[in-house]
Amino acid sequence: MATNRTPSMNRLLLLLTLLPLGLAIFAFVLQWRGDGDLDDPTGRWPGHHSAAFPGMENSSPSSESASSSSLSTRSHSSDCVEILGSSSKPSFPHYKGWKFGFESDPKPKICIQTSTSAGLEQILPWLFYHKVMGVAQFLLFVEGKAAKPHVSAILESIPGVKVIYRTRDLEEKQARSRIWNETWLAGFFYKPCNYELFVKQSLNMEMAIVMAREAGMEWIIHLDTDELLHPAGAAEYSLRRLLADTPSDVDLVVFPNYESSIEKDDIKDPFSEVSMFKKNYDHLPKETYFGMYKEATRGNPNYFLTYGNGKSAARIQDNLRPNGAHRWHNYMKTPKEIKLEEAAVLHFTYTKFSDLTSRRDRCGCKPTKDDVQRCFMLEFDRAAFIIASTATEEEMKNWYNEHVVWNDKQLNLKLLRKGILTRIYAPMSIIQGLRESGVFASAIEAGQTRLKQRLASAENKTENSISKSIGSLSQSSTARKIMEVNVLMDSAIPPLSPPRLGLDHTYWL
Repeated sequence: MATNRTPSMNRLLLLLTLLPLGLAIFAFVLQWRGDGDLDDPTGRWPGHHSAAFPGMENSSPSSESASSSSLSTRSHSSDCVEILGSSSKPSFPHYKGWKFGFESDPKPKICIQTSTSAGLEQILPWLFYHKVMGVAQFLLFVEGKAAKPHVSAILESIPGVKVIYRTRDLEEKQARSRIWNETWLAGFFYKPCNYELFVKQSLNMEMAIVMAREAGMEWIIHLDTDELLHPAGAAEYSLRRLLADTPSDVDLVVFPNYESSIEKDDIKDPFSEVSMFKKNYDHLPKETYFGMYKEATRGNPNYFLTYGNGKSAARIQDNLRPNGAHRWHNYMKTPKEIKLEEAAVLHFTYTKFSDLTSRRDRCGCKPTKDDVQRCFMLEFDRAAFIIASTATEEEMKNWYNEHVVWNDKQLNLKLLRKGILTRIYAPMSIIQGLRESGVFASAIEAGQTRLKQRLASAENKTENSISKSIGSLSQSSTARKIMEVNVLMDSAIPPLSPPRLGLDHTYWL
C-alpha cells in the first residue's frame, strides 16, 4: 500500500539527511585549518603575547638560539645539564608561566631550612618539588658546590629563596650563640665528621628560626637535600594542606622517615629513578616489623641503613629552639607533639655508588674501628667509610651491591606484599613533570644575568671568605672553654636507628 508523504515530512527527511553531512564537512574544515589558524592555549604561556617556555616545541628560533647560548656557558656542568635538561614534550602544561608564587597570602606559610654542599642537579629538583608542596620560603645555608658562584647565583634568582654563606660574620655570630652555654647539645661539641655537622646544623637551625619569623613564616622544617616530604593522608597532595589541618594547640609534627631501597647500582638521578622505599617502624604492625626483621635487614647492622627517627615541623613561636637536626623544642615549655600516621619524609640515602667515596672525602678520620667510632653516629656509616677507604673499586662495587642494592626480586616482592617495602610514585612523577616542562632550565636561565655580574669577582671573594672563616673558626674553638657536664638534661636527639630485634624478640634503641 502506497504511503502518502506530505511536503513537511519530505522537508524533515531532507534536513535529517543533510545535517550529519554538514557537520562532518565542518569538522573536516576545522581540522584542516587547525595547523595554522587555531590557537592552542596549552602550547603557550598565559597571555597572548607571552614568550615561549624554554625547551618547548613552539619556541621561536630566536629564543632557542638565546637558550643555546646561555647553556653553552655551563659546559663544565654537563652532568647537571643532562639531569636537569628539559624535554620538548609539554607533558605538564599547567606549570607553564607559573611563578610558584601561589595566591597572594598563602596559609599557613611554611619555611624549609637546610645546610647543603650539593650541586644544582640535586638542589633544584628538591627545591621546586617542595614549592609544589606549598613551601613559601627556603633558607639555604651553603658550602662547597652550593656556595660556588655559578650555583648560588641561580639559587638566589629563585623567588622565595635566601642563600646564607658560611662567612666570617656568620661564624662570629654563631660563636656567640646561647647554644654553647646550654647542656642539651654539649655532648656533640668538639668531635669530628658527623658530630661536627650535627652541631653546625643545629646552629644554622637556630638562626633560621629568627629569619623565618621575621619573614612572617608560621612553620619551619629542617630538611636535607636528599629528603622529600611525602604528605600522604592530606585532603590533597600538599604539605600546606597537611599543616593547615593540624590542630591549633599542636606545636610539633613528626614525619616518620621511609628509606630508599634502590634496585640497581648505576643510578644518576635518585629523585627520578627510585620508587621503592622501606617503611618506618611507626607505620607498620609490630608483628610484621619484628616478624620480617631479619629478611628486611639483609645482614646489615640495622633495619635502616642510616637514621630512623624522621624529621619534624615546628610551629614558629616564642622560645622555639632546635633539638638536634631531627627535632625542635622550646626553652620555656614542653611542646605538644604529634606523629603523622600516613605522611612521611622520604630519605634517599646511599642511592648513588659515588655516595661511598663522597662521604669518605668529607671526613678526615682514619679507617679504623676506634676512629670511626668517634666520627660517625651510625653503624652503617662506619662500615661504609672503612670500605670506601680500604677497598678497591671492584671490592667497593661488590660490597655496595651486597649491602645497599635490592637485587633479589623474589625477596622484594615478598616484602612488598607484607608491607615492609612500598612503592611511591608521586614525587617521581612531579619532578619528572617539572623537568619536562622546562622549569629547571628556566630557573638556570633566570640566574644567568646575576651570574655574569658576579663571575668576575666572586671566585676570589669566596676563596678569601672561606680561608678567613676557617681561621676564625679555629681561633674561636681554641678560645672557647670546654664545658664540664656531668648530667645532660633534655639532650639533643641524634640520628637514631630504628628499633632492633633483641635476643628475646623485644626491641631496644
